[in-house]
Amino acid sequence: MLTIAALIPARYASTRLPSKLVQDLGGKSVIQHTYLSTLNTGVFDEVWVVTDHQEIKGQIELLGGKVFISKKDHQSGSDRIAEAMESIEADLIVNVQGDEPFQDKQSLMDLVSVFDDPKVDVASLKSRISAKAAENPNAVKVVTDLRGDALLFSRSMIPFNREDNAEVSYWKHIGVYAYRRHVLREFTGLPKSELESIEMLEQLRLLENGYRIRMVDTVHQAVAIDTSEDLEKARRMMG
Repeated sequence: MLTIAALIPARYASTRLPSKLVQDLGGKSVIQHTYLSTLNTGVFDEVWVVTDHQEIKGQIELLGGKVFISKKDHQSGSDRIAEAMESIEADLIVNVQGDEPFQDKQSLMDLVSVFDDPKVDVASLKSRISAKAAENPNAVKVVTDLRGDALLFSRSMIPFNREDNAEVSYWKHIGVYAYRRHVLREFTGLPKSELESIEMLEQLRLLENGYRIRMVDTVHQAVAIDTSEDLEKARRMMG
């Protein structure tokens, strides 16, 4: 039986919405909602928030949650949770985005279930989107092979509908990742790759180095808090 830990990277600084993780969302902060919704799925043996800031640490400890204080100079959330992983016992590490306060139990169950296949080392989520939505470079698209493993991620519209008369399915990448622990350690030890640098998508480092990423379908539309508009939308969802 695999043991599973959710690690939630929670960097305090943010560009488009300053200190977004500690913003109020229906009486609790964004990061508190993310922690609680992750915990309440019941999917994980352990849930940890991995942060560089005492205010976030205090908010999670108010809920009785577990916190790991990381270095402040990490390049990415993956690097941040890789540091914390070395202090946590688990076979699978799931990277849950700190700015996504509404986690979905079924999606996370489906994600970790693919590790029953010993050939799966990394998995992530995808959801079907319209052609119009696929035009947006902020929506990262993914195409897969017949096994469901990712062939390519891009901010561009992939696949390209050359004849413009075919029925094309477009899939948006949902940035929740699950790793076997040795793969996360290996991944974060690799240098930044060429495609990763061009597209600014760190998952391309895995593909360029020969790792397979099993993509799992979900109908859940994740809500990420990146802007003040996103925060207002989430507040309306809370009622």
